[in-house]
Amino acid sequence: MSATATGPSLTPVFVRLKLSLMRNGLRQSGGRTAAFVASLVVVLAIAAFMVLGFLLLRGHEAAGAVAVLTVGVFALGWAVMPLFLPSGDETLDPSRLVMLPLRPQPLVRALLVASLVGIGPLFTLCLAVGAVAAVAHGAAATVFAVLAVPLVLLVCVALSRAIATANVRLLTSRKGRDMALLSGLVIALGIQAVNFGAQALGRAEDLSVLDTVASVVGWLPPASAVAAVRSAADGDLVVAVARLVPAVLALVALLWWWRRSLVRLMVEPDGSTIGAAPDTVKDPAQGRGLLARLLPGGRTGAVMERCFRYIWRDPKTKAAWVSALAIGALVPLFNAFQEAGSVYWACFASGMLGVQMFNQFGQDSSAFWMVAQTIASPADAYAELRDRAYVMTAITVPFTVVVAVATAVVTGGWNQLPEVFGLAFALLGAMLALGVVASVNFPYGIPQDSRRNVAPGQGGMAVAAIFGGMFGGPLLCAPLIALLVWLRVGGHHGLLWLLLPLGVTYGLLLTWGALKLMSGRMVRRLPEILAAVSKG
Repeated sequence: MSATATGPSLTPVFVRLKLSLMRNGLRQSGGRTAAFVASLVVVLAIAAFMVLGFLLLRGHEAAGAVAVLTVGVFALGWAVMPLFLPSGDETLDPSRLVMLPLRPQPLVRALLVASLVGIGPLFTLCLAVGAVAAVAHGAAATVFAVLAVPLVLLVCVALSRAIATANVRLLTSRKGRDMALLSGLVIALGIQAVNFGAQALGRAEDLSVLDTVASVVGWLPPASAVAAVRSAADGDLVVAVARLVPAVLALVALLWWWRRSLVRLMVEPDGSTIGAAPDTVKDPAQGRGLLARLLPGGRTGAVMERCFRYIWRDPKTKAAWVSALAIGALVPLFNAFQEAGSVYWACFASGMLGVQMFNQFGQDSSAFWMVAQTIASPADAYAELRDRAYVMTAITVPFTVVVAVATAVVTGGWNQLPEVFGLAFALLGAMLALGVVASVNFPYGIPQDSRRNVAPGQGGMAVAAIFGGMFGGPLLCAPLIALLVWLRVGGHHGLLWLLLPLGVTYGLLLTWGALKLMSGRMVRRLPEILAAVSKG
């Protein structure tokens, strides 16, 4: 099937292959055919409304900004969708072509043309046509529009295919499934961000903010191609050519990257092959990664590395952490952007991440028996719980600092950072203390082979842990909160900085007290903990 100077071209073959695969897939069931037809009708209806909307914008002062930003946002969607929906189009999976004698250049050309067949490219074509139609005025702009439409379409498709090919082994592995598990959260957060931006734009007195953002996005491909049409309509041909260049260079770079990824995919062995080769087996003494080298030695480093690997590798643990990080950052920042926003919302971040300390042994599941074998005394239990708290602190403290500083940038409350840090670190210590108590006394299992996050019959303990953290953490911090209120009401603003050392000390004392209190009880409850976390 390789394309030569006298042989047939690969492009028609791949186009026919794509059409045949689509047709045969639709013939498998009537439901699949109905879903495809319904999707096509809906997409065409949305595309028609968008084109109509762009045509109605012709002549409006915001037409150029809307067209540029719409194309830019849609191109971003083309870039990220392959990472979260890796099985969206299996008909052009390059890993299926590894055993065929195909040359890279003809293969890239054939795959690019075949990728233009589908609902997504059709919608992108309609979007590009409508966007340039909204800003094209005059003969020069029409010439640039003829170049911009296929350029936008090709850059979007090449971007999607290049990213998918470069990450094809990742997307078909366990990490790829983890990314798909988190896709719903990312999409929901993206929708929330777009909604917040739309509300902010609706409150603006004019569209100057929209023009400012569009002036920056107008230099980024493929939106720069639409901006070039806009510049040509304004009579500035030099700027129009300059804006068209980034889109052309991006297309060339993406095709080169795509070709390079295809070559590596076709000729390089995968991880299983490398592992099977006897001459490539690494010395275990040299197998320590960067994480292991950064952590301390002994039991502390081993426990911390195990917890970090759970966070990175276990899908449910990773989903819980990503959700906590995203919500812990977005809630303070979104509230800070409101008129009544306050830097004190940064304490929400430490509280949100502190909840992860609850049910520390549930992520071990039935493997907790190996942890139990290393605990023979209260000192061992104290070290195990302490080292797990170290992991929580190593993530939460810098995260809280970043969120607090970002919130202060938005609200301008720089002078409030000392007391905010004091309250946040005290709340973190309270959550760690409560988490230690709950983990030892009320552990519950997390099923690994189902979508449930709590083993049957243990849902009450999970709910109690969540509400216990929500109300117990602030309740333990009541002395510091009372001190803060007294200093502010009494006008002693010069002493508010004392909350920082007091909060850190108070949080450390709470955590230390819980560790000392629960270490002996953990030794006595090891069989009960193992039985509880092994359920499900």
